[in-house]
Amino acid sequence: MEEKIQKLTSSALTQINQAQNKIQLEDLRIQHLGKKGDLTSVLKSLTQLPIEQRKKIGKLVNLAKQEIITAFERKEKTFEVEKAAWIDVTAPGVKLQIGHLHPVTAAISEIVPIFERIGFTRTSYPEVELDYYAFEALNMPKDHPARDEWETFYITNDIVLTPHTSSGQVREMEKGKLPIRMLNIAKCYRRQSDVSHTPMFHQFEGLLVDRYVSIANLKGVLDYFVKAFFGPSRKSRIRPFHFRFTEPSFEVDVTCGVCDGVGCRLCKQGWLELGGAGMVHPKVLEFGKIDPTIWSGFAFGWGVERAYMMKESLKIDDIRILYENDMRFLEQF
Repeated sequence: MEEKIQKLTSSALTQINQAQNKIQLEDLRIQHLGKKGDLTSVLKSLTQLPIEQRKKIGKLVNLAKQEIITAFERKEKTFEVEKAAWIDVTAPGVKLQIGHLHPVTAAISEIVPIFERIGFTRTSYPEVELDYYAFEALNMPKDHPARDEWETFYITNDIVLTPHTSSGQVREMEKGKLPIRMLNIAKCYRRQSDVSHTPMFHQFEGLLVDRYVSIANLKGVLDYFVKAFFGPSRKSRIRPFHFRFTEPSFEVDVTCGVCDGVGCRLCKQGWLELGGAGMVHPKVLEFGKIDPTIWSGFAFGWGVERAYMMKESLKIDDIRILYENDMRFLEQF
C-alpha cells in the first residue's frame, strides 16, 4: 500500500508539471482528488486494512494529498503570471510620455540662430574662471565691489565661479583672429536671489571687434534682437551707466512683457533691465593684444532667464520659478 501511494503521488506531480493549460489542470484535479479519484479510492480502501495499519496509511494518504494540492496551486499561479505577461503585438501601442526642453534651453536654442543670421559665432568658455579673466583683464581694480566675496563665489584667491560671460572677451581676443563676432553663452554665478535674480543663471555675451565700429552699430544689433526675440511691438532703450570694461557704457531695457509697460512688481515702472552694453574699453582691447587705435568694438551681456521672462504672453513675474522643478509650471512649455 505504501508503494502504491508513492507511485500515485509521483505520477500526479509529473502530470501536473506537464499540464499545458488550466483545462488540463482541472482534468488532473478530478482524476486525482475527485470523488472517484485515485487518492479517494485509496482512502476508501482503508476499511479493508487491519486497524493497526489504518493510522499509518491514512497519514501517508493525507501527506500525499497535501503535496498534490500544493503542486496544483503552484501550477495555477504560473498560468496567471503567463497570462499577465502576455502581450498582443497586434494591439495598438500605448503612447509613451515624451519630455521636452527646459524653458531656458529652449530660449538658448532660439537666441543663437538670431545672432548667427548677422554673422555671430557661438563660443564657450569656462564656468570656473581665473580672477584675471573675470576681473583684472576687464579693467576692474582690486577694490572693485564685484570682487567682494559677498558678490562672487570664490574657490581660491585666484579662481572664481565665473560671475559673467564677459570673462570670455579677452580669451576670444587672445586668439588673434580679427574681426571678431562672438556669442558666448554659459552659466554664471552670483550671490543674489530675488524675483529677478538667481544664484546660478545663464548669460549670452556678444562681442564685436572691427574697424570703425560705433554706438549706432551697437544700438542696431540690440534693436534687431529685441524685435526678433520679443516681437515687433516691443521697444528697447539704452541708458548711460558705468562699467569698467566698456566706455561709454549703457544699461539696456525692454518694455515689460508682464504688464505691457504699465508697471508691476517685477519691472516697477514699465521697463525691465536686461543687461549691460557699451563700447569695448581701450584697456580691455590692450589686454587682448589688440591695438585700440586701429580696432574698436562693442559688447553686451544679457541674462537668458530674464530675457525669456519678457517673451510675449508668458507673464512670468518671478525668475526663481524656472529652477523650482515644479512640474505644474514646466509642463506648460
